[in-house]
Amino acid sequence: MLRENLNDLLAFVTVARERSFTRAAARLGVSQSALSHAMRGLEGRLGISLLSRTTRSVSPTEAGERLLSSIAPLLEQMEGEIVSLSDLRDKPSGTIRITTSDHPARTILLPVL
Repeated sequence: MLRENLNDLLAFVTVARERSFTRAAARLGVSQSALSHAMRGLEGRLGISLLSRTTRSVSPTEAGERLLSSIAPLLEQMEGEIVSLSDLRDKPSGTIRITTSDHPARTILLPVL
C-alpha cells in the first residue's frame, strides 16, 4: 500500500505543478487515463478531493494545496538523497580484512601499505 501511495503522491505533485493531466502524463511517461485513474484512487483512499478539474484546467483544491506544500519538499529531498548516492557508487569504501601468515604480511603487504 505504501508503494502505491508514494507513486500516486508523486503523480499528484506533478499534476498539481503542471496544472494539466496531459503535460503531467507526458512528464511521468504514463497515459492520461492512467494518471486520472490514479488521482481518483488517491482521492478515494484519502476521502477528499485534491484536484479541481474543468474541461480546460486542473488546479489543486485547498486540501490539495495543503498536501502539495507538505509533501513536495519531502519528495524532492528523497530524490536528492537518491541522486547523491550515485557519488558513492564509484568510491570504494569499507574495511578489508586479509588473513595471511607472518612472512607474506611482512614481505608483500607491509611494504605496500
